[in-house]
Amino acid sequence: MINFNARQRRARKTRARIAEQRAIRLSIHRSNCHIYAQIIDPSASRVLVSASTLEIEVRKEVKNGGNVEAAALIGKRIAEKAKAAGIEKVAFDRSGFKYHGRIKALADAARENGLVF
Repeated sequence: MINFNARQRRARKTRARIAEQRAIRLSIHRSNCHIYAQIIDPSASRVLVSASTLEIEVRKEVKNGGNVEAAALIGKRIAEKAKAAGIEKVAFDRSGFKYHGRIKALADAARENGLVF
């Protein structure tokens, strides 16, 4: 219970800073089995681009959606989709998750494939 509240507190603080900047944000969510990434427009509050381990193309490539390899693949896919949509710069919203493991792998892969944050 303590960890869940700490994550919510970190997420709330991060989202408040991003909202002040009025920046397009790359929002991440992870569960035990999957990882999800969305690029969200702040003015219309709508999803511009998304990628997750639930996509059929991704499921063919990775055996397990809840590991670092899958997270790196999602980072690469979200960066490619963002570039195709004309988005180059985003604010990274890790949803209060600590920056290591799968979150770090996704962020590093997105940066390597041209996304700036």
